[in-house]
Amino acid sequence: MRFMRATDPRVTFAELQEWPDDGRRYELYDGEVVVVPSPFPRHQRVAVNIEEILREYEHATGGLMFHAPLDIVLSEHNVVQPDVVFFRQERRHLIDMMAATRAAPDLAVEVLSRSTEARDRGRKLQLLARFGVPECWIVDPVQNTLEIYLLRGPAYERVAAHDEHQEVQSPTLLDLSFPAARVFVE
Repeated sequence: MRFMRATDPRVTFAELQEWPDDGRRYELYDGEVVVVPSPFPRHQRVAVNIEEILREYEHATGGLMFHAPLDIVLSEHNVVQPDVVFFRQERRHLIDMMAATRAAPDLAVEVLSRSTEARDRGRKLQLLARFGVPECWIVDPVQNTLEIYLLRGPAYERVAAHDEHQEVQSPTLLDLSFPAARVFVE
């Protein structure tokens, strides 16, 4: 009797890097490939506003801010591209500027799109929790809201929900405070 060796149908980050560049963005969820569609203009404006806020905070604290597309390799079978990420100054040493990022960020920000909202609020948030990202923001560019989630044990707890008329205060990034209106300005 011949023995067949089972093959792993999951895709790894190493395999994904070998694929030809087709202009698409990909994420891996336990080895399952997900195509990330291009965002719409309002999404981009809101993401840029968040980048500016976090860039100012980066200059003030010595941390590092990055924006998509940037692979965050949580494991060989789990790779995500949050819209914006931030690493505190004391964790800068984990970032190799010439290689894929293999450290979970201190903050991950997702700006919702109609086509990605269910995954961003579900599977992606669960994955970020599993790999220990302490704080996540879910930003809705249609409703003009910013929700803050803190990692509590194995899952996130929503600790704040701000509309465009409120002040946002990060619970984990010291002294990061700003008017939510800055996020949603055209």
